[in-house]
Amino acid sequence: MVSIIFATQFSSMKLRNSIFLITAILIADQAMKIWIKTSYPIGNIAEIFPWFHLHFIENSGMAWGLQIGNESGKMALTLFRLVAVIFGTWYLLKITKEKYHKYFIVCVSLIYAGALGNLIDSMFYGVIFDKGLHFYTAANDYFSYSGIAAFSNNGYASLFQGSVVDMLYFPIFNVTLPTWFPIWAGEEFEFFSPIFNIADASVSVGFITLLLFQNRIFKKKETEVNIEDKNTEL
Repeated sequence: MVSIIFATQFSSMKLRNSIFLITAILIADQAMKIWIKTSYPIGNIAEIFPWFHLHFIENSGMAWGLQIGNESGKMALTLFRLVAVIFGTWYLLKITKEKYHKYFIVCVSLIYAGALGNLIDSMFYGVIFDKGLHFYTAANDYFSYSGIAAFSNNGYASLFQGSVVDMLYFPIFNVTLPTWFPIWAGEEFEFFSPIFNIADASVSVGFITLLLFQNRIFKKKETEVNIEDKNTEL
């Protein structure tokens, strides 16, 4: 009986910690996006350090500024994100109730928070802001805008058609590749060139941590389960 009560309390604690982490990431992500979008014109670059800039862009597609087709592709991507978040909600509830390693739960929470952060942009930004990167049917392409965006009842796009806000840019160094370098000889190379947001970073950190430490995480889980099984038998 005591073990059941302890297990229930421990599961609740893991769920609370997961919710706290997800909420913190969402608040930071959305606060940064809204501040950038309502304070600067698109394309604005502010140098914080030589290796760190705030470069405001918007993209219609996937993480890290990747594009995906037209309005139909955008709708499909947003719906996919929505399904992924719904599944992620169920999965998080499942793993916090079971004996999964706490670091595995942290990684899943990071991925979930990032997916939800970008889903909010895709679902609602087109409805709540008056300006944004939008699809122009006549030209069959996406078009930018001038001026600074503001909250409005007259959005720039319909529900599920909002563009994702990116701003984090780390041009750590820039070099010209030597002439003997294959394929890209003599071309400029910049590290790190992608422009992304906090949600993208959260997803990436979660995935990379899982890949790098998967053996330790899952091995620890199996060990804990085996020990508890032995205690149960005794």
